[in-house]
Amino acid sequence: MKVEIQSKKGLRTILSVVVDKKTIQQKMDQRLNELQKEVSLKGFRTGKVPPSVIKSQFGKSIYGEVIDKILRETSAKAIEEKKIKIAGQPKIDLKTFGEGKDLNFELQIDSLPEIKLKSFEQFKATEFKVDIEDQIIDEKLKEISNQNKQFEDKKEDDKAKNGDQIIFDYSATVDENKFEGSEGKGVQLELGKNLFLKGFDEQLINVKKNDLKKVEAILPANHPKKELANKKAIFECKILSVKSAKENKIDDNFAKIMGAKDLNDLKKIIKSQIASQYSQALGSITKKEILDQIEKNHELDLPKNLIENEISIMTQSLKDEEKEKHKANNEKIAKSRIKLGLLLNEYGEKNNLKVSDEEVRKEIEKQIKGMPGQEKMVLEYYKKNPHASQSLKGSIYEEKIISLIKSKIKLVEKNINIKEAEKIISEFNKPNFDKNKIKKTEPSTKNKAKSKKISKK
Repeated sequence: MKVEIQSKKGLRTILSVVVDKKTIQQKMDQRLNELQKEVSLKGFRTGKVPPSVIKSQFGKSIYGEVIDKILRETSAKAIEEKKIKIAGQPKIDLKTFGEGKDLNFELQIDSLPEIKLKSFEQFKATEFKVDIEDQIIDEKLKEISNQNKQFEDKKEDDKAKNGDQIIFDYSATVDENKFEGSEGKGVQLELGKNLFLKGFDEQLINVKKNDLKKVEAILPANHPKKELANKKAIFECKILSVKSAKENKIDDNFAKIMGAKDLNDLKKIIKSQIASQYSQALGSITKKEILDQIEKNHELDLPKNLIENEISIMTQSLKDEEKEKHKANNEKIAKSRIKLGLLLNEYGEKNNLKVSDEEVRKEIEKQIKGMPGQEKMVLEYYKKNPHASQSLKGSIYEEKIISLIKSKIKLVEKNINIKEAEKIISEFNKPNFDKNKIKKTEPSTKNKAKSKKISKK
């Protein structure tokens, strides 16, 4: 094999590779001998078919198979010989080939740039600490209390009003005919929430226990039975009881109902949840601040093929006119992603960071715990989608790199209250461009910060 550099411009190198015909013939003979043990042809015993007969029958396909293998092997050796760190898959351009000829081809290779990392001392960022005021915790307690109302029976002559709970049986008809699901027993309805059918609740205002009430309502457009969609139904309702909401006493007993040891423990849980979720959102802002500095303080030549591939992935579901309209912006985003990816990976390699299979397994277990009742579905997803596990591994690796950088740079701690936190998060999430035009989930290096609602437990 003979390898020469045909041309080199920036990160793109073209290698000329020649494999002599003698080597190719040796590979052909080797493959024919291997096939002799396997091929079965009429008139010959298995393993006794002469190589010349095999070649006459299958010569073209065998030659193609041998050439394909030679191309893969010699391409890898050529790249290794010239010590090129490749970026993406090289392109092969066949020049001359054919039985009895030398194989001559060119390899077009995009290589990774040489990266000189800046010192961690050049970077600094703000780390936010959120103070959770007692008032916020008390408001959350009231919200949880309202979500978990207790009801008690009203007097028989007391009429129902919004906020009361009605328990009733019903029998319904459409065009005077019964239908599947036309009867219900012990149905509970909190008036004013409109969780049953549109306009249903308001017709039960002023009913009393033991009343018989006829209610008319339109069945939903997405009714399972298409013939019933948007049909008017008559509900004959028997009111079993009318209950009024009683205010929960927020004490140790209430806390135990919510799964806590006592009221103080419930408050601690709420405070921890709120702090954790704001910390996650604000952590994204700190991360973005660090990444912006890393990107700004490094100059890199970027492989064209990686940029083209990234743009292709970003815009795969867009129409041609949309691609053209946002071409410059898409290229800018693609370059940013590629550049940050290369820089972060270099920080990871220089500091010997790795992600073990055990770490991936633990992260999957963590996801499972956060999705009670869907454990099997999550496990099946990762089993059937190896790329999902690989993507998860990449996310863990990136977070390891970010944690390392944060431990090395100057972090300025800033204490803020929730109102200030909401303002910072809101400002951060203001789009600088129309992200909805890009039909791809942003990588974790570009995640938006989000403050989420706190669960009741």
